[in-house]
Amino acid sequence: MSKALIVIDVQNDFCPGGALAVPGGDQIVGGINDLMADFDAVILTQDWHPAGHSSFASSHGGKDPYDMIEMPYGPQVLWPDHCVQGNDGAVFHKDLKSERADLIIRKGFNPAIDSYSAFFENDQSTATGLEGYLRNRGLSDLTMVGLATDFCVNFSAVDAAKLGFDVTVLQSLCRAIDLNGSLGAALNGMADAGVHLR
Repeated sequence: MSKALIVIDVQNDFCPGGALAVPGGDQIVGGINDLMADFDAVILTQDWHPAGHSSFASSHGGKDPYDMIEMPYGPQVLWPDHCVQGNDGAVFHKDLKSERADLIIRKGFNPAIDSYSAFFENDQSTATGLEGYLRNRGLSDLTMVGLATDFCVNFSAVDAAKLGFDVTVLQSLCRAIDLNGSLGAALNGMADAGVHLR
């Protein structure tokens, strides 16, 4: 009982037609569902922003989506408003078998700090609680899938590897934004951190 499937942010706003659509984001849902039975635990993450979140370009006068700014915790991409709490865009894709989840981790709910990783907010010190949950259940072998490869999957995988988990990312069940070469950088960073890329 050591294997967990961590499904990152398979939500309407990250799928075609959504506010921050990842190309082909809906194409991975069936394959993710098929994998769930092979794992001892299934954990879903959910981007869960309050309206007016500090990572939204609309919260910064004169800024556009995908501009960069400096936040107290470091550089921050400004995003279109997305995954706003209680809105349809924040809901899991309708075909994702979310009822199979043992745990749902919501992230990005602090209005002042963005949160890509399933383990830490972007200040790299505020924990989500996922590490403790996994350790208490003896889940050490993590497989990650979801959206987007180069942001939330990447940050989650690297943090998990740094924490000592055995981490695999299934690239066929992820999709990327690829913002100014971010996919290549993410794949290199994951490999350097000891993440298995399959």
